[in-house]
Amino acid sequence: MNKRRISGLAAIALLVATGACKGEAGSGESRSEHGMVVKPVTVTTADGKSHMFKAEVAATEAQQQQGLMYRPPLAPDAGMLFAPYPPDGGPPRAASFWMRNTPGSLDIIFIRQDGTIATIGENAVPFSDAKVDSGEPIAAVLELGGGRTAELGIAAGDKVTWK
Repeated sequence: MNKRRISGLAAIALLVATGACKGEAGSGESRSEHGMVVKPVTVTTADGKSHMFKAEVAATEAQQQQGLMYRPPLAPDAGMLFAPYPPDGGPPRAASFWMRNTPGSLDIIFIRQDGTIATIGENAVPFSDAKVDSGEPIAAVLELGGGRTAELGIAAGDKVTWK
């Protein structure tokens, strides 16, 4: 084997090891520094404006319990998507979130099964144990930095999509 063939095989092995052959690059998925899958999530407002966020996906019970605790405040285009909610894949149900050990304010967006926003808990207070309730059964939750929903005109009834 010549050196070119060896380096070519090494490059293929590296691509396989890093997941590039899984189609992640084409789907817009990647991994965060915390090892979580990151997906593009789009919120489309009633006036047709779309806003895309890079959201870490909290899909397991452990990930959903941890959420954004002990993490720095989110960047303006970042978020965390709790999907499916509940993590056991059961039917939609009412949810309560709190900000225990979460240092940055969050907007907590509760999403119905059809992808529409049910309610938004705006500017949830950092480190608070006060509950932020969905008010109805929901299928997913998107957390954004505090104040982002008002800044972008995101409201109840708007549509949230992801793959």
